[in-house]
Amino acid sequence: MRVLGIETSCDETGVAVYDTEQGLLTHQLFSQVNLHADYGGVVPELASRDHIRRIVPLTRQVVAEAGLALADLDGVAYTAGPGLMGALMVGASMARSLAWGLNIPAVGVHHMEGHLLAPMLEDAAPSLPFVALLVSGGHTMLVDVPRVGEYHLLGESLDDAAGEAFDKTAKLLGLDYPGGPLLAKLAEQGEADVYQFPRPMLDRPGCDFSFSGLKTYTLTTWQKSAQTPQDKANIARAFEEAVVDTLLQKSRRALKQTGRNTLVIAGGVGANKCLRARLQELAAQVYCPRLAFCTDNGAMIAYAGALRLQAGASEPPIITPRARWPLMELDALAI
Repeated sequence: MRVLGIETSCDETGVAVYDTEQGLLTHQLFSQVNLHADYGGVVPELASRDHIRRIVPLTRQVVAEAGLALADLDGVAYTAGPGLMGALMVGASMARSLAWGLNIPAVGVHHMEGHLLAPMLEDAAPSLPFVALLVSGGHTMLVDVPRVGEYHLLGESLDDAAGEAFDKTAKLLGLDYPGGPLLAKLAEQGEADVYQFPRPMLDRPGCDFSFSGLKTYTLTTWQKSAQTPQDKANIARAFEEAVVDTLLQKSRRALKQTGRNTLVIAGGVGANKCLRARLQELAAQVYCPRLAFCTDNGAMIAYAGALRLQAGASEPPIITPRARWPLMELDALAI
């Protein structure tokens, strides 16, 4: 089965073709970072308009690169949520129109399920069951995964997600957009143990997170410092270490609680070098997708959609994206 995957949940237009026999055939991504840089964050209306401009050319390019014609496709998968409603509508409209015109099935994919399954695209893919650490700009959660589609929430952020905390802290320190990756890069220049930041909620049982207080702590520390470039780098390092250490300790708790020996990390923050290195300290097998598949992409949507289409998923030919969509509402697949 050859499945076209379309991702338009926020500010990146991703398109890919996945073959259930040959694997990932090709994928392309257009990022809107430069478009939103002047505003210091994503402007939903601008994001939607740019998806409209990019979606058709990218689809044509990806299908051609796969050596296919549109008529060779067996199904279409698209991000149905969660995300920005206008952006989701673009991808859903494109996918549903293609499916209608080609008389093939289309399936809406949960954005976070796509991230969760992204490591499955690698040659060294994890085996089920496992615990997934999903860390992105909008979500931070630990999920027990007995099988595809069956997800049990172990813990989540009670306020800011880890990626959101990175971006907001970077803005407090005067860094450009997108702030998270710039803060992580600045942290590499910082000196260890100059500042000791708190590890939120480690003194409480469970696997929930809270990162909003770290922003205030960072701002207060910066205001009290001499505000030199080295001070900024040292504070960035202390902040990053606090977030990473918290994610590490909570992941260790989740593995112990479930008795699992495999951890999957996915989402944009999964590209963080410090996090990827520290997670190797766990007495477990740790799987991370390649950097290109940590951030939003069409490949993960094509793969997740292919699994559901193979399992017989069918939906009425209507467009029903969801800006909010709990991951635990999905149906488990009998695979």
